[in-house]
Amino acid sequence: MKTLSLLHRWAGGILGLLLALLGLSGAALVWEGEWVNLPGANDPVVERVADLAVVSDRAIAAGATRITFASEEIGLHHAAYSGSGGAYFAQDGRLVESWSSIWERPEFWLFDFHHHLFAGETGETITGIAGIAGLLFVVTGSILWWRSRRAFEFRLWPRRFQPGPIVRHHRDLGIVIAPLLLVSMLTGLGMLYQGTARTLLGGTKTPPSPKVEEIVFADPAAIAPMLASAKAQFPDSAIRRLTIPSKPDAAYSVRLRQTSEWTPNGRTTLYFDASGKLLRTDDPLKGTKGDSIIETFYPVHSGKVGGTAWKLLLTVSGVGLGVLGLLAVYSFWFRKAAARTRRKRDMNSSLGIASA
Repeated sequence: MKTLSLLHRWAGGILGLLLALLGLSGAALVWEGEWVNLPGANDPVVERVADLAVVSDRAIAAGATRITFASEEIGLHHAAYSGSGGAYFAQDGRLVESWSSIWERPEFWLFDFHHHLFAGETGETITGIAGIAGLLFVVTGSILWWRSRRAFEFRLWPRRFQPGPIVRHHRDLGIVIAPLLLVSMLTGLGMLYQGTARTLLGGTKTPPSPKVEEIVFADPAAIAPMLASAKAQFPDSAIRRLTIPSKPDAAYSVRLRQTSEWTPNGRTTLYFDASGKLLRTDDPLKGTKGDSIIETFYPVHSGKVGGTAWKLLLTVSGVGLGVLGLLAVYSFWFRKAAARTRRKRDMNSSLGIASA
């Protein structure tokens, strides 16, 4: 137990700050739809294929590579441009706001930090390591709590900012939110390591986007027929996203969300060439049980299902992780440094008294 406790403290002292920032940024992103305050953001969604096509054509002409259509969370269409620029369009087609960098929109730089630490694939690797460490913290922390369970006392904040009360608060707060942290860590790691998750759960590998065998020159591309065809195949679904190919032989894709899908933007995908000819349809409801489980990772992790109650629980999880991580770092590094300074001062004081 002493070795386990030592490893837990050292790892917490090293990774605590990173886990705290990931937890706090995740808690903020859960409420993204509530704090994105732009004209039209709270408008109810009215899906008209013709209007979606008009907005799409306008965004593509401006250089959009992807258009995510308005949803119940944010009633604006989001066009992503090459690089890190983008724009919001109202449902009537009006340009609401545009930006040339994610730093101009907090929801996007927060998302990039939470997933990539502003460092692309390298940052994603680091968050993966932090997630694995967080999962181990939950397990080892629960084991360490068990031996002192009779002294359990739930407090939102340490009784005093001293090593003993901080450790006790860390231990007791940790066991309270351990189930929530377990869900957050497992779903986050499941998204990050989807290949491993598919192997473990028996999911099927998503085939690559089909190639356009015969180059069809259409300028502009037949967006309206694509959206109309997709809607005709799945009339009860919501059109959620249009992706524009970056290569001449690549296909356009239209994503829809069927009523039984949990993922906010759906996984139902139809591929078209520029003329609007349908190339392939991927229906996730025809997948395996493993595919269905994997589909739940993102909506559960981000609070896109479960309503306000689950959002509040995820907020408790994120803020709780922030408190645990920050106090672990403070206790491990700064309190020890303060204690050494105090001991040195007391020793000098004693020596001074003795010499007098």
